[in-house]
Amino acid sequence: GRIALDGEDITYLPEHKRAKRIARIFQDPMRGTAPDLTLEENVALAYARAGGHLFAPALPRKKRAFFREQLARLDMGLEDRMKTRIGLLSGGQRQAVTLLMATINTPRVLLLDEHTAALDPGTAEKVLALTQRVVAEHHITCLMVTHNMTQALALGNRTLMMADGGIVLDVAGAERAGMTVEDLVERFRAGTGRTLDNDRMLLSE
Repeated sequence: GRIALDGEDITYLPEHKRAKRIARIFQDPMRGTAPDLTLEENVALAYARAGGHLFAPALPRKKRAFFREQLARLDMGLEDRMKTRIGLLSGGQRQAVTLLMATINTPRVLLLDEHTAALDPGTAEKVLALTQRVVAEHHITCLMVTHNMTQALALGNRTLMMADGGIVLDVAGAERAGMTVEDLVERFRAGTGRTLDNDRMLLSE
């Protein structure tokens, strides 16, 4: 296959060049950050990776103020913990910081790899709401992988279902607007010839 972004074939583009256009948040809150570095050091590294100024041990006061302002927007009090090692944060706090790191320089595409699946329901809801806000504010094209079928219909404007490495359903617009989880289950059966029996998908709210 091939990967095209804005009409340009980037299939073989070096990873460090892709990183300036594509950001990703992992399912595991422990990934995507350097646990032994502080919050401000992690954010500074993400800023540099995506095209900002080079990372330096002593951050300029103006840059530190900018990072503090961005952390405050997460509404978790993390702007007062900039010197805290990120490995000491909770899973939800780390995912929120990872979201900031992924979007501090607006990417062309944001990839979400079940980024709330490892969190408790309350924290997952907060991180998901934060994600929706950030994506909307920055007008980011976002691709979210999820087993939660309710989320798949509630978020975004296009839903795809996959089985055995292939797309079995691709719906958008008016066709998607009135769909329910039961409709997705039936369409999956029609597209694959087998019943969807994944409890994780069927029971997620």
